[in-house]
Amino acid sequence: MGRGTGVTILHAVVRGQVQGVGFRWFVREYARERGLAGWVRNRSDGSVEVLASGEQTELQAFADALEQGPPGARVSGIDRFPNTVPEGELPDPFTIVR
Repeated sequence: MGRGTGVTILHAVVRGQVQGVGFRWFVREYARERGLAGWVRNRSDGSVEVLASGEQTELQAFADALEQGPPGARVSGIDRFPNTVPEGELPDPFTIVR
């Protein structure tokens, strides 16, 4: 994961009641406030997918925030995946993909 510069990638799918509750907006705003690059999008199965890049400490706080979500969300689980995207290819600022 690490690239020797302290930059790390987080690729995750968040499951539960996470669509229709402002989850993508919450994720985008949280990521932008912390200077993370990447994107968030709804998936057809009702989950939300997130790909983010940033300092390891910021990404850990981000992962913790994903577990909570905004008011109205109920996160039942998070699946994490190995990074397969070069860090320079992530959008900055963090964006919502429709």
